[in-house]
Amino acid sequence: MPMAIAVLFVILLALVFSGANSSYIEYNTTQRIIPGKINVHLVPHSHDDVGWLKTVDQYYFGGNNSIRGACVQNVLDSVISALLEDKNRRFIYVEMAFFQRWWRQQSNAKKIKVKELVDSGQLEFINGAMSMHDEATPHYIDLIDQTTLGHKFIKDEFGQIPRVGWQIDPFGHSAVQAYLLGAELGFDSLFFARIDYQDRAKRLKDKTLEVVWQGSKSLGSSSQIFTGIFPRHYDPPDGFTFEINDVSPPIQDDVLLFDYNVQERVNAFVAAALAQANVTRTNHIMWCMGTDFRYQYANSWFRQMDKFIHYVNQDGRINALYSSPSIYTDAKYAANEQWPLKTDDFFPYADKVNTYWTGYFTSRPAFKGYVRVLSAYYVAARQLEFFKGKSSSGPNTDALADALAIAQHHDAVSGTQRQHVAADYALRLSIGYLEAEKLVASSLAFLAESKSATGKGNGVTSFQQCPLLNISFCPPSEASLSNGKSLVVVVYNSLGWKREETVRIPVSTASIIVKDSEGREIESQLLPLSNSTSKIRSLYVKAYLGKTPRETVKYWLAFSVSVPPLGFSTYIVETAKQTGPSSAISTVHTYEGTKNDAIEVGQGSLKLLYSADEGKLTRYVNSRNMVTAFPEQSYGYYTGSDGSDKDPQASGAYIFRPNRTITVKSESQTQLTVVRGPLLDEVHQQLNSWISQVTRVYKEKEHAEVEFTIGPIPVDDGIGKEIFTQITTTMKTNKTFYTDSNGRDFIKRIRDFRTDWDLEVSQPIAGNYYPVNLGIYLQDNSTELSVLVDRSVGGSSLVDGQIELMLHRRCLHDDLKGVGEVLNETVCVPDGCEGLTIQGKFYLRIDHIGEGAKWRRTLGQEIYSPLLLAFSEQDGNDWMSSHVPTFSGIDPSYSLPNNIAIITLQELENGKVLLRLAHLYEIKKVTEMSLSANQERAEMEKRRLAWKVEGSAAEELKVVRGGPVDPATLVVELAPMEIRTFLIDLDYLQMFSA
Repeated sequence: MPMAIAVLFVILLALVFSGANSSYIEYNTTQRIIPGKINVHLVPHSHDDVGWLKTVDQYYFGGNNSIRGACVQNVLDSVISALLEDKNRRFIYVEMAFFQRWWRQQSNAKKIKVKELVDSGQLEFINGAMSMHDEATPHYIDLIDQTTLGHKFIKDEFGQIPRVGWQIDPFGHSAVQAYLLGAELGFDSLFFARIDYQDRAKRLKDKTLEVVWQGSKSLGSSSQIFTGIFPRHYDPPDGFTFEINDVSPPIQDDVLLFDYNVQERVNAFVAAALAQANVTRTNHIMWCMGTDFRYQYANSWFRQMDKFIHYVNQDGRINALYSSPSIYTDAKYAANEQWPLKTDDFFPYADKVNTYWTGYFTSRPAFKGYVRVLSAYYVAARQLEFFKGKSSSGPNTDALADALAIAQHHDAVSGTQRQHVAADYALRLSIGYLEAEKLVASSLAFLAESKSATGKGNGVTSFQQCPLLNISFCPPSEASLSNGKSLVVVVYNSLGWKREETVRIPVSTASIIVKDSEGREIESQLLPLSNSTSKIRSLYVKAYLGKTPRETVKYWLAFSVSVPPLGFSTYIVETAKQTGPSSAISTVHTYEGTKNDAIEVGQGSLKLLYSADEGKLTRYVNSRNMVTAFPEQSYGYYTGSDGSDKDPQASGAYIFRPNRTITVKSESQTQLTVVRGPLLDEVHQQLNSWISQVTRVYKEKEHAEVEFTIGPIPVDDGIGKEIFTQITTTMKTNKTFYTDSNGRDFIKRIRDFRTDWDLEVSQPIAGNYYPVNLGIYLQDNSTELSVLVDRSVGGSSLVDGQIELMLHRRCLHDDLKGVGEVLNETVCVPDGCEGLTIQGKFYLRIDHIGEGAKWRRTLGQEIYSPLLLAFSEQDGNDWMSSHVPTFSGIDPSYSLPNNIAIITLQELENGKVLLRLAHLYEIKKVTEMSLSANQERAEMEKRRLAWKVEGSAAEELKVVRGGPVDPATLVVELAPMEIRTFLIDLDYLQMFSA
């Protein structure tokens, strides 16, 4: 061996052996922000879907891993262990539905350690709701409720108040999210990932990914929030993901091993940080260190982040630190920067050309309807529980609250989950309903029974309810009224104003009358069931309950009710005497291609006229406000793209990509059946074998109610179909229409236009669809056309003067957005399966300009909160004398204005009452709270960050909001679009001593 090589070999051996016992490296991960340097805030997180490809419980305990190897229990176990190893490490957690499950299973010793992590800020709850809710398809009351539930858990267990919103995965972002579920919660900031690809490109170029968002025109800067949009997705830059089996190269810093790469990896880190800094204002950037269901082995992440922080900071060109969105927000605020202003919302969302995520606005319409119905039921059930008094034993609303909270997840009510997961969500809702149903029945019995001196009911009254009333199945109302028995109908109103409406229940006989709580016979009407309703009743009762209905229902019994605010009225249905009056049987006329004059329906101010030869709506006349219009209504469908052209994007659960537009024409001469009576008229139309509708005009109302039945959508031709209805007028609307934001504000939309960038139109239909939760309206110089809906749908105005709503979808191709399953819903009985049929409603009204808003607000709230019906039976004629026939939770001399809604009335475990917007009974103390009631509003306002906004927007007039509540008068002021939340200490002695 040459001497030089031998000497070198000896030196290397000496180096190796001298370092053999000193390869341990202590990494410096101390948190610090360095002014003048780029600070890279590393935010460790795991995005854990509360159901999607697997059910929520399967995701939690790691079941069904053939679908996906995900176990949230492992994530939390592993993260907690890793945080305990190093006090500088941090982690954020978001979904309380999972954390609650994990928390229940921990020992007291482990809970003490976790609380220390939370107190130190190592573990921080961000967002803090039960789920990361969708922003397109839920109602704002559901968003508030599920957030309140999560925040209450955090406050009760940890004494913490989340201060940052983290909506990283929903497919577009609503204005309500910004101001209501953001600023009104006391959040200082909001972060998310998904915005339109064209919008992102412009914001990257202009350095406007971070903005101050004013989501409410009415509340303006008083309810704005700093909002950060990630420059890519919610994962780290390429090359920095470190789950086991990820391909990013780890730092290898052991000189005793091959492939030492510290400087190479530091250089890559610095390059990625500089690239992001070039599109971000200030010297602070955030890296989301994680993505879906990561940190199942947390040390694989934390080990690498420890090393990067240590070596990058040794390198000195930039600064890296463990951080959180809260720390990042404080750093941004301290920079004293002026930020661009954002108004309106971030809909619709497209992640690339031809790929608009607007199909899910309608996907799984039956499930969307179920969530909406049970949401309203939950509101009413909590009220009734309060009136009865909350009990530590017996039925309650907890299971329904949990199920509804999980159902708001962005892959739940959105309709973008797999079928078995949809069934799991529905099962949870059903279980919750059954428990709440018992509570409602017992509460109504308590209130209806005559009170003894102790103030307690006698406990013998039994109420039944009819969750399948929408398909005309209601055993108590269908039962034969023999041997002197009568049907008792208690009608409960959960709103704060008196309501006068017509209710309908299925009955098996025509010889009946209806009496009110004073024993007076009231007007009633018998209407025939439509053919489609009869068919649905037979099939779906068997599918849902496993049995065929015992009774043959012949009629709908309709009668008018008058119900006090927050209260009930009682009605008696009994057999008519042979010589006395009975309910009016509707007259039925069928028209089929006749040449008669126009057919007029409507007993009151509103008249609808149909052409006798074609059976089409031709004229709308309101004699009270002198509005005459010439609307037309039609149905059609889009054939969904199958992804077989040069762009493989197909229509599916998320994506709406239409191929062709087909107008539905009658398979034979349109048959028009007109049903007339003293309370309402109906027009029955069968357009083809799978689309029919019933249009109702009530004598005392000035709108039309359209009940549609669609399905099974035929797919024998191998083509998926997406069904829409259109209402067409001659209005000149200049491409402009208005849609609601989560049932709250209405936002102006302009066809083929975006406020924040110059839109390149690739999908003129799908790219102009918006979520509709409450309604959609048009206006020109003289007229407004409004349409309200009973569940979330997609809607647009693709032609001036026209409103379009997508009502049902059946797709035969996956859209390649992750769910891996086609949206092809079916219903099954032992004889086989067929495509899902849905039945829903929309409501139509035409007004003079400026006069439609009150109707939209009032009826919209009544659609959300339908009257609740409960049934009992009486022998003889003593119900009214032995029971309380009417009840109201509000003083009889007072009723809330019909533009004020009682969002929440709920007794909490500590005896306090959570009330949003109204006050009841005698009140001892009122404390105004944040929206989710986890902090006093006064303290929240003191901590609120005052962000600076670029341009003239900073000079806007100060918004005047409702003032403090005077403890003497207890008057609550509400500014336009304001929601206020109070905790009330009640004087129960004064409440119940009367």
